[in-house]
Amino acid sequence: MPAYIVLDTRDPEPLVEFWTQIQDVEVLLSYDDGRYTALGPNREGLMVVLQRVPEAKAGKNRAHFDLVVDDLDGPTAKVEELGGSWLEPGMTHRLEGFSWRCMADPEGNEFCLYLMAPGLDNDAPLPH
Repeated sequence: MPAYIVLDTRDPEPLVEFWTQIQDVEVLLSYDDGRYTALGPNREGLMVVLQRVPEAKAGKNRAHFDLVVDDLDGPTAKVEELGGSWLEPGMTHRLEGFSWRCMADPEGNEFCLYLMAPGLDNDAPLPH
């Protein structure tokens, strides 16, 4: 069974659009009058579930997830085109061949775009 993470949102529709496009997945199911929307698994098997809540996001996420990408520039541009943001514009973190950028979706939920070190597969442990 794939792993999944639940993201709270005040307005699920824009986030459904953002997360399906940025991960190239489709909506798996929506229930309880759209209170929950589950997206299909991405290439790493992660599933995102969007949960409608009444309050806005406050503060920094205590946890985030990394989306493994084949390059950083194209996905960074796509995040911004879809209403997300590059949290540290111009800053690409590098460590032992790994590279990543800190991003946020349109409601401010943090995640990283992550480029694996050359020669490693997607199952390698991530250094940050």
